[in-house]
Amino acid sequence: MTAAALEIVLITGMSGSGKSVALHALEDAGYYCVDNLPPELLAAFVALEHQHHGNRVAIAMDVRSATALPLVPQQLRRLRAEGVTVHSLFLDATTDTLVRRFSETRRRHPLSRDDRQGETHALLETIELERELLADLREQSHVIDTSAIRAAQLQGYVKSLMPALPGQLTLVFQSFAFKRGVPVDADYVFDVRMLPNPHYEPGLRDLTGQDAAVVRYLEQIKDVRLMREHITRFLAHWLELLAQNHRSYVTVAIGCTGGQHRSVYLVERLCEDFSDRWTTLRRHRELDGRGTPP
Repeated sequence: MTAAALEIVLITGMSGSGKSVALHALEDAGYYCVDNLPPELLAAFVALEHQHHGNRVAIAMDVRSATALPLVPQQLRRLRAEGVTVHSLFLDATTDTLVRRFSETRRRHPLSRDDRQGETHALLETIELERELLADLREQSHVIDTSAIRAAQLQGYVKSLMPALPGQLTLVFQSFAFKRGVPVDADYVFDVRMLPNPHYEPGLRDLTGQDAAVVRYLEQIKDVRLMREHITRFLAHWLELLAQNHRSYVTVAIGCTGGQHRSVYLVERLCEDFSDRWTTLRRHRELDGRGTPP
């Protein structure tokens, strides 16, 4: 197989976390996509598709192939050694979110058994079993938490990750509201709720950290400047070591009460601080959910 310029996106994750949505997003972006490929066929499939469908392939695997999933990390290492660019994405969600989604759709979990007694309890046990089976793959993938985002947001996030240059670390900054939960995909979480809140300032409540008036207000506050400096210094030190350890993505989550002012402002500034050295992406979980482009 001639592996030059071949790019593979492997999508794995929890059942009900949105793998089909992510796969559709990549199909829209021009990838040749296949769902639920048995891990034993990965190498042969990649070789075949490279001959017939071009250089961009997206593959989804899930827990239905549980017995063969331990083969995947070794197969990915072999493909990378052959020069193939491999992006590994893992979609996750909180257990409460997954239980609710299965209840709403009335779908059965792929690992569930025909036992109608104590369905909720059985589902919780099944989800925890799935987490154990997928733990190694999660550890080696870029994680996207879909608990609090819509399908359109997830599609945008997946597409935004793909242009990243192979071999380079991509830094994802994400603002969020603590009242809606901490993102489970974050590598680092910074709590900025102790900073003065523009929500209580006349004329600023309905604005966001992207608006000039809020930017001017926050830039005048010493503790805001100090928080930005401390986060920047911390990341500047550790990112170099993470890159040397062959990390492809690092997600830094900045949280405030509503995910509208302080966290958004700091995400915008931190993207500016690091864009000269690293590929940077910005996400505003609560603003994106209101219709702002991801």
